[in-house]
Parts: sequence; structure tokens; C-alpha cells
Amino acid sequence: MTFKTFLVILSFPFLAAAQKKDSTFLASNFNFRIELNHEFGDSLDSPLKEVDRLKFKQLDFFSLNSDYCVMAKIERIDTAKAFAMATTTGRKAIYQKYALVRFQLDGQEQQLFVYQSHRLKLIEGYEDYLFLPFSDESNGVESYGGGRFMDLRIVKGDSILIDFNKAYNPYCAYNEKYSCPIPPKENHLKIKVLAGVKAPQAH
Repeated sequence: MTFKTFLVILSFPFLAAAQKKDSTFLASNFNFRIELNHEFGDSLDSPLKEVDRLKFKQLDFFSLNSDYCVMAKIERIDTAKAFAMATTTGRKAIYQKYALVRFQLDGQEQQLFVYQSHRLKLIEGYEDYLFLPFSDESNGVESYGGGRFMDLRIVKGDSILIDFNKAYNPYCAYNEKYSCPIPPKENHLKIKVLAGVKAPQAH
């Protein structure tokens, strides 16, 4: 066996692991897009106005990019007090800071706060639901001007996977009848996040 052949054999486990990671990433995002498009096209669940729903085909997404799928360090906040997050209407959305997450993105150290809804944590099936609203430098150009959201779940351990390819627009981006949380200023990223759902037309 030559040394080159030996190196190729050694590389097989790493290649297999990388391929498995890639296939998991692709499958997860494929399912996310199918489910979100189905929701928008459904007559019962769609946030779209009826005239827009009847014309709806699919949401416009940025191209999938695994660079926007990052592992973040969790710093849980046990002493955070409940507060009213600003919304697009006068509604009070009561949240509590659950954790600060730190991660590398675009070659820089980034951080965002993750929140837990006081209302949702009392609903069966949503007890472990976490909310990650954020804004970035693409807002108002490539992405929706009011920022975007991501859904997470409470995990054990000190790290959590954050996939910006699953960032979606608030319902009020499509229909003004909705009252949507406004991403806090502390959750602004000073980079362009060109992943997830793009801005709707005319936004």
C-alpha cells in the first residue's frame, strides 16, 4: 500500500462525516422551506391577504449557504426580568431574556439575545420554545426592513445550532392586520445576513 493510498483510506471517515453533515443540513432546510411555503399557501394558516394567497406560488429565499449555519455558545440568564417587547401595534408582548448566544459569522465575533415568551411557555408543546428576533445590514434592501425571526428550542449543554437559512419574515411584512414584535436594538448584527427569506415585493 502506498502512502498516498493510506491517506485516501484515512480520509474516508472524515468525508463520510462531512457528507452526512451536508445531507442533514440540506434535508432540514428543504423541509423548512416546504413547510413554510405550505403554510403560506394554506387557506386556514396563511398570513397573506386572500388576494395575495390566491396568487402565491412560493416564498423567495436566499440561496442555501452552510456558512450561515453556526454553532453558538449559550450563556443562560437566570436573573432576567420580564419586559414588554415593542410591537408594530400597541400590543404588549411579554418576553424574558433566556440567554446570550455568541458565535462567529462573516469572520467576526457576533452575539444575540434569545428570548422566551411568557404566553407560549404556558402552552403545551411550546414550553421549550425560544424566540430569536434580529436585524442586520441587509434590512430594507435584500431583506425585510423590519428584521426577521428564528425559532429555537431549549437544549441541554452550553451550545446551540443557529441556522440563519431558516430566518423568516414577521407576518406583518405581508399583512398589516398582524401585530409583530420588533427586534430589539441590542439584537442588530452589523453585517449583511444574506440567508433565509428575502424581502417581500414592495418591501
